[in-house]
Amino acid sequence: MLLELRAENYAVIDHAVAGFGPGLNLLTGETGAGKSILIDALVLLLGGKASSDLVRFGAEKAVLGCVFESTVGAEAILEQNGIDAEGDEILLRREIGANGKGRVFINNQPATVTVLRQLAPELALVHAQSETMVAFDAAQQRLLLDRFGSLSAEDVSAAFAAWRELRVQIEELQSVEQDRLRLADLWSFQAREISEAGIEDAEEDTRLEAEKRVLANAERLVTGATAAQELLYEGETSAESLLGAALRHVEDLARFDPRFVETAGQLNAAKAGVEDAAATLRKFAGEISASPERLSEIEDRLAALARLKRKYGASLGEVMSFGVEVAGKLAELENRDARLAELEAQLAGAAKAYEAAAAKLSEERVQAARKLGKVAERQINELAMNARFAAEVVSDKSPTAWTAFGWDRVECQIATNPGEPLKPLTEIASGGEMSRVMLALKVSVEEGAAAAAKRKRTALPRTLVFDEIDIGIGGRAAEAVGQKLKALSRAQQVICITHLPQIAAFADQHFLIEKAERGGRTQTGVRQMERGERVEEIARMLSGASLTETSLRHAEQMLAASV
Repeated sequence: MLLELRAENYAVIDHAVAGFGPGLNLLTGETGAGKSILIDALVLLLGGKASSDLVRFGAEKAVLGCVFESTVGAEAILEQNGIDAEGDEILLRREIGANGKGRVFINNQPATVTVLRQLAPELALVHAQSETMVAFDAAQQRLLLDRFGSLSAEDVSAAFAAWRELRVQIEELQSVEQDRLRLADLWSFQAREISEAGIEDAEEDTRLEAEKRVLANAERLVTGATAAQELLYEGETSAESLLGAALRHVEDLARFDPRFVETAGQLNAAKAGVEDAAATLRKFAGEISASPERLSEIEDRLAALARLKRKYGASLGEVMSFGVEVAGKLAELENRDARLAELEAQLAGAAKAYEAAAAKLSEERVQAARKLGKVAERQINELAMNARFAAEVVSDKSPTAWTAFGWDRVECQIATNPGEPLKPLTEIASGGEMSRVMLALKVSVEEGAAAAAKRKRTALPRTLVFDEIDIGIGGRAAEAVGQKLKALSRAQQVICITHLPQIAAFADQHFLIEKAERGGRTQTGVRQMERGERVEEIARMLSGASLTETSLRHAEQMLAASV
């Protein structure tokens, strides 16, 4: 819902603010007051084409702004474009410079006109003679028909997603086939080389390096171990013998003084430690064998492992992981045909599921289109038109035309004069006729949706804007337009410019557009009227500039009757 619209230094507007509410918001005013300028401002905020001619004479720039209630779809668009959300509202601002340059801000963050155009269908749909960017396109027509018939495309969307995912997998498998075949020989060689190396584990090279150091220094190690073992245990003055002698003296002392019991235990432990160390040295010296053959074998093995690490990873663990990876690629390549056949079988099943869901939805749309055509034609002709209307559903069942919404293209067609063929609704030349047709169509859709006992609402723009909707009508037809606007506004916010008192009487919020001269300059302003002011405005619309008692009474009656 549009909450507020602002304009500064825009055309003949110096500064104007309009705060809109739910239901039917009507704008009235004398001819030439600038009523359509506000609608044009909203069109610009929704991505319309700007011009420096719109800047008020003497100003550097025009500034337009509005506040909409946010929607889930709008928030998703903001996220896709890297724009932060601002609570439950979306703030749009557009600056148009007199030098032709302009800037766009969304939630006070720099943005582009492209993002405004993306947001437009989520926020508002404008039907005005000046509109340039809110086309009643095929997607909008499909949404209207689905809402009228309370139709859901969820099953079709899910089936389409499954079918498309399988197609992507098959295309990826096929697209990389040639590259993978070229790499097959390399992968085979790499896997064989790593496998034939027979790597024991990720620490094999570490163990071999340690063994190499021992073998390369065998003589020195034997000499050192033997000498150390001699000093600790074998020699006449070895550490073990000296500790034994000391232990005997301390044990003798302990028989007389208990304080030396603990000391004797310490010496005994030290003597046992020396014996263990000596045993370890003796065993080490006995195991060392100065074997040039084993040293050469280790060096060859380390060189082979080093070559593998240079080619396939910084460590043996990485080499082994690489071997597993290329073996998996080879296995996958060998299983490609089987995998491709499996995917194609799944794709055929997914296609059948999509066709079934799309055919069901298409049949429902055809039935709904027939009903919509009849209802909308009656509604249109109640608005002082003599037209034929139809909603056509054209199906293209070829896979290239499949979408998440089915394979149907919905097109609303109309003939506004007897004897003329039906033509697409978007080709209607008259802006007034287009607005009336859209009003009738929207009312038809809302009535159809409300009539369904069980329905799931299809998302539609929350704010509908109509301009020049009452051109060429009056009397009972004008009252019918007012009633239809009122009916439509019960489901979504409606903003409308009108010249007719019969329509103005139905407003929930009534705004007066005024033009005045201040300081030698023409200025246009907008303000919401209270009931008494509304009576006078409707009376003015009935009788012209001079108010009469009759026109005032008539205005009171019209307001009372419209409740």
